[in-house]
Amino acid sequence: MNETPRVDAPRVIVADDQQDVLTAMRLLLKNDGMSVTTVSSPAGLLEAVRSEVFDVAIIDLNYARDTTSGREGLDLLLQLQALDPSLPVIVMTAWGTIDVAVEAMRRGARDFVEKPWDNHRVLAVIRNQASFSREVRHSRKLEAENQFLRSAGSAGDEDFIAESASMRSVLDTVDRVARSDASVLITGENGTGKGLIARLVHARSARADKPFISVNMGSIPETVFESEMMGHVRGAFTDAKADRIGRFELADGGSLFMDEIGNVPVSQQAKLLRIIESGEFERIGSSRTQRADVRIVTATNANLADLVTQGRFRQDLLFRLNTIEVRLPPLRERQEDIIPIAYRRLAGLAAKYGRRIEGFDDGALQMLRGYSWPGNVRELGNVIERAVLMTRGAAITATDLRLDMQVSAAPSIEAMSLEDAERLLIRTALRRAEGNVNAAAEALGLSRSAMYRRLEKLGIRTDGL
Repeated sequence: MNETPRVDAPRVIVADDQQDVLTAMRLLLKNDGMSVTTVSSPAGLLEAVRSEVFDVAIIDLNYARDTTSGREGLDLLLQLQALDPSLPVIVMTAWGTIDVAVEAMRRGARDFVEKPWDNHRVLAVIRNQASFSREVRHSRKLEAENQFLRSAGSAGDEDFIAESASMRSVLDTVDRVARSDASVLITGENGTGKGLIARLVHARSARADKPFISVNMGSIPETVFESEMMGHVRGAFTDAKADRIGRFELADGGSLFMDEIGNVPVSQQAKLLRIIESGEFERIGSSRTQRADVRIVTATNANLADLVTQGRFRQDLLFRLNTIEVRLPPLRERQEDIIPIAYRRLAGLAAKYGRRIEGFDDGALQMLRGYSWPGNVRELGNVIERAVLMTRGAAITATDLRLDMQVSAAPSIEAMSLEDAERLLIRTALRRAEGNVNAAAEALGLSRSAMYRRLEKLGIRTDGL
């Protein structure tokens, strides 16, 4: 039975095999001004969702097939998600245990109610989910309408905030080099978004419709490096039970992004250089030379020039990789981007978790601006996600962010020069030793004379600590 009090009323579909439940729910929702459709079986629900758009679905977890376990309702939940991933589902159960309802929440249900239900709670839950559902559908409609504008030369821009001059400079460099086949080396601290820049280089290149293959070089054991990168044929070694295609072959015609390139073992760097230079390789166990037309994009948080000096990275390989170097600034150097990024993350995460959060209060905004973000954009995203999950209000507060401002006041030691890091450690040791040079030297594992040499070299005075 359908009721449609007004055009803009929330559209709710209720599925239950008990007629008295359907009647009670229909009357409750109709009196609250909602449009209600009721069905008595999973099949009826799926048929209705295929033909109409609803803002909320309320489903029973137990039907005629199985009246106690909730298994049929859990199966129905998965089918609904496949039909319409944006449809919020609220589950009902008449049984005292919460276990099945919790399992339903884990599988994507937005909320649950127990029979007999509390009218005020049921209405509040439905109103909230219906409003959220409409906002998501509207957002997706706008997204679809603007898809063409974000394609072509602007592919990937939606992942970037570039209010700061330093980030605009990065995107300008990407614009100028993407259409070429020049090798690009992306450098920057952990969490700055090097992988996103690599994808943007590919998206703006002439290879955008070809494969983009990403591999973390630091995660490949040295013993299987050749197999991962060049592939192998069946029987090439003990565990080679089938042919394997390597990353170069997979990326043929497109781009190969090698993250953490500084972690490639020295013993494998000559082989990597040969493929990059010639485009030729052989699978392990095969004598047939193959060619791969691949655009090389690499990234690292290490100083490759220092690794060359230390004998840990081949200079000729570095020359091949850094035709164009793109340095990503840490978040502390792009202050103008912090708040826009925070709002972008908040919108996405609130939608993901079904939370209605309006924004940040003044205290939270001040804290976001004042924190040094040693973990960069990745840390900011993690902090916002935690706040979205933990906040109890309509706006995120400074307490929800849970940032230790005293710890963050000092710059990350990873961003310091060796001399500045040494100065910091010595000052800290002296402060803990209350200015006692001998005690500080002992804590640092230095002799007294070595300590004094460093104090003189670094211009550190022991008074006033």
